[in-house]
Parts: sequence; C-alpha cells; structure tokens
Amino acid sequence: MNRFENKAVLITGGAAGIGKATTELFAAEGASVHIWDLNEEAGAALVEALTKAGQKAAFRKVNVADYKDVKAGIEAIIAADGKLDVLINNAGITMDKTLVKMDPETWQKVIDVNLTGVFNCTQLAAPYMIENGSGVILNASSVVGLYGNFGQTNYVATKAGVIGMTKTWSRELGRKGIRVNAVAPGFIATEMVQKMPEKVIETMVSKVPLGRMGKPEDIAQTYAFLASDHAAYITGTVISVDGGIIS
Repeated sequence: MNRFENKAVLITGGAAGIGKATTELFAAEGASVHIWDLNEEAGAALVEALTKAGQKAAFRKVNVADYKDVKAGIEAIIAADGKLDVLINNAGITMDKTLVKMDPETWQKVIDVNLTGVFNCTQLAAPYMIENGSGVILNASSVVGLYGNFGQTNYVATKAGVIGMTKTWSRELGRKGIRVNAVAPGFIATEMVQKMPEKVIETMVSKVPLGRMGKPEDIAQTYAFLASDHAAYITGTVISVDGGIIS
C-alpha cells in the first residue's frame, strides 16, 4: 500500500521515538520524507537506512523554535519537491518541575519548542498548501493536555495550546482544502519512557484498561490514517491514542 506516493511530507522531531516510527511508515508508503531534528547523528543514520531500502528521505538540522531556521527549512523542501503535502508537528521536549519550583527559563524553553515551534512550522508551511489547494497538518498534543498532570505546568500548557491552535486552524484553512487535526498520545514506550524506574512504569500501565503502554507505531499509524484520503472528512478534531487511559 502506497498511500503517500508522490507526497512531500515533513516530520519534525523525526529522527527518534514516535517521530522515527512515523518517518519509517510514511517512507515505506511512498512519501518523500523530510526529517527535521536536532540530533544530526540519528537523522543521518535514519536517512541512510531508508535510502538503502530504496525509499526517499532527507534530513535537515532545524530548531523549530527559530523562525528563520524554519523558514529556510521550508524553502529547502519547496526547492526539492516543489510542494509540501503533509506537515507533522511532532517535535517536543519536557522539562518537568512543580509550579512553585519552575523558573522562568524552564517554562520558556518548553513553550518555545512545543508551542511556538508548532506555530512557526505551520505559519510558514500553510501558504504553500494554500497555493496548492490542499494539505494536511497534524499536531502532537498529549492526553495531559486534556487532563493535566502533576509537575508539568509548562508541558501541559503547550499541549492544551496545540489543541486550541488545531481547532482554530481547521476553521481558517478548511475552505482552502487543508485539514488540521491533533493526536493525543497516552503512555508510549519510547526509549525515554523505558528508562524510567520499573515501579513508575507499572503505575502508568495500571491506569490503562488495555493493560500495556502504546508503541510508537500506534501513533505513527494514527498519523498515517489522518494524513490519508481515508480521513478526508476529518478536521478540527483531537484523537486520543491512549489505550483508554483513566485520568
């Protein structure tokens, strides 16, 4: 199945974790995948693996919080492929502290990447999609953006903000042929999560009716569905991929 043949797809934070699984899936289904990440080593290794498999992929080191950096990156995609069909705003960071212990710098760093970064990428990509008369924008939110979470004031604020931007952009861009949706992952077994203490992981899993953490591929498959023509009448929504997590 090649749902994304001749499609140009940008995946931010695309070199590891959920982003890597998403990159691999879209490339396997025929997309020309553009990977943005700060990890040059991981990005280069992923491109090498995909290219050896006969797939189309390119890597660029981009800081999504830097407007000029994003602008140059978008222009490079247009120069290479002539268009941008799908934008997946997957890049994100965490810097957890409770409210009373959170310093302004810790607050701002997460806001810059997780919220301003999503704005930067979308604001600069949207005109090309408008010109083309079609496009898909997918934003990474989180179940904590719906329910809140202890010690994550900054992260939760960004993920709730992403939901608000998703709903707003779906209204602004729908008549231009552009769909905008968000995905809210639950507990996903990325390398970062798997390094947590076993007791913490057990506590997390105990809140999931399906009895397990999700896999990065679970989120990648959701992105792929939302980006495909099978989701042609879905916009402005948030899909929780969380195993039925109990808040």
